[in-house]
Amino acid sequence: MAESDGDHRPHLPHDIDHSHADVSGGWLRAATFGAMDGLVSNSALIAGVAAGAGAHTVVLSGVAGLLAGAFSMALGEYTSVTTANEQIDSEVRVERRSFKRHPQAERVELVAMLMDMGMTEATARTATDEIHRDEDRAVDFHLVQELGVDPREKPSPVLAAVSSFLMFALGAVIPLLPYLLGSHSLWAGLACSAVGLLVAGAVAAKFTKGSTWFGAGRQLAFGAVAIAATYAVGNLVEAVL
Repeated sequence: MAESDGDHRPHLPHDIDHSHADVSGGWLRAATFGAMDGLVSNSALIAGVAAGAGAHTVVLSGVAGLLAGAFSMALGEYTSVTTANEQIDSEVRVERRSFKRHPQAERVELVAMLMDMGMTEATARTATDEIHRDEDRAVDFHLVQELGVDPREKPSPVLAAVSSFLMFALGAVIPLLPYLLGSHSLWAGLACSAVGLLVAGAVAAKFTKGSTWFGAGRQLAFGAVAIAATYAVGNLVEAVL
C-alpha cells in the first residue's frame, strides 16, 4: 500500500518512474517565441537595412528594433494571457450559476460524462456524489471535462510578459554583437544569428524532449528564409530608390 503524507493523500508509486514538466505556466512558450522572434526579426531588419545603409544606421535600426520588439512582445503576451485567464474566470462564473440554478442537471451531466469515459452507471453516480461534495472541486472538474481547461492552473501574465521581454531582447542583441564590438561586417552579424538560432532551437528541443539536431536545424532554416527574403527586398528597394 502506498504511504501517505501529512494531508492523508497517498504517494503515487508511478511518481518514482517519471515526472512531468509544468506545461501550464506559459513561460516556455513566451520565452521560446520571444527568443526566436528577436533573433529572426532583428537579424532580418539588420540585413534589410545593411543592404543600403552604413554601419551607424544599422546599429540605430537594430537597437530601435530590439526595444520596440521587446516592449511589443511583452505587452502582447501580458494582454493575451490576461484575456485568456479572464475568459476562464467568466466560464467559472457561468458554471457556478448553473450549479445554483440546476444542481441536479449538473449531476446528471457529470454522470453521463463519466460513463462516456468507461465507468459503469453505478460507479459514475458514486464518483459524482463524491466530487459534488465540494462545489469548488466540482466546478473545476466540470470545466476540465467540458472545456479542457483547469481554472487552478492558469498561466501567469506577468511571467509570460517578463519571459517574452527578456528573451526577445537577448535574441535581438545577438546579430548586433559584431557591430557593437566595432565590426562593420553584416556577415559577422549573420553568423552570430545562425549560431543563436541553432542554440535556441536545440534548447527548445531539450524542453520538449525532441531531436536536438532537428530542432536546431529547423530554426536555422526558418530564420534563413526570413533573413534572405528581407535582405533581397532591401536590395530591391535600394535599387529602385
